[in-house]
Amino acid sequence: MKRPYIGITDFINASQAEQMLEVFARGGAERIGRRLMVGVMMSYKTLNNLPTKWAAAFPPKESVRDIFGAHPLSFNVLHYADYDTVDVAESIELATTFGGPNIHAIQLDMIWPDPDTVKKYRDRHPWIQVIIQGNVKAMTAVGDDPAAFAARLKTYGDAIDYILLDKSMGKGLGMDALGLLPFARVIAEQISDIGLAAAGGLGPDTLHLLEPLIAEFPNLSIDAQGKLRPSGNALDPIDWDMASRYLTKALRLF
Repeated sequence: MKRPYIGITDFINASQAEQMLEVFARGGAERIGRRLMVGVMMSYKTLNNLPTKWAAAFPPKESVRDIFGAHPLSFNVLHYADYDTVDVAESIELATTFGGPNIHAIQLDMIWPDPDTVKKYRDRHPWIQVIIQGNVKAMTAVGDDPAAFAARLKTYGDAIDYILLDKSMGKGLGMDALGLLPFARVIAEQISDIGLAAAGGLGPDTLHLLEPLIAEFPNLSIDAQGKLRPSGNALDPIDWDMASRYLTKALRLF
């Protein structure tokens, strides 16, 4: 079973990661066996210095390695977003070089990236775990059918470590846990060695949305992004007081 994590996506400097890791440690993370997913965003456009509205929201690619520290409770994940899937094999190789020596995983924010590309990446980087974002578009592509979704996941073999069920995609949309449950159940039944994760509108005041999922999947991993800002807009900076409260409450939840 994959070690579960509690995630925050959109760190932009090392001091933020250090601060949250302190909160995480004080909250008893080691006792419950969870890691803090330190999520850093990158996209095809920021990787290639192309104009994008996210330029001010994502850290410079050259600073990613500094954000990824060596803390024992840290799970350092580079979130690489490209919903147009342009030159994926070459791009994720280049993106990985900016992760530095402490990168633990790459999350592919895409719509069903090519399985052969993912397998070859994993073969080249066996120490880097792979997370697939099972976003709303990925679900739509299989007709919102949990069995078809699981069948599509199986095409990746053992090249992926976690599947993130995420209909919000960083937009802060409230999680519909009951809608995600059929997907989680089929995946757990058919792919026993994959880690289940969920995201969507999670923050210090919305963790109750997870209850139906946690009741069946106590080792569920979670990730928060949009709802860690008062505005709910991922283009705005994270409010780190909100993030601290989210972490503290999430640790109690598990």
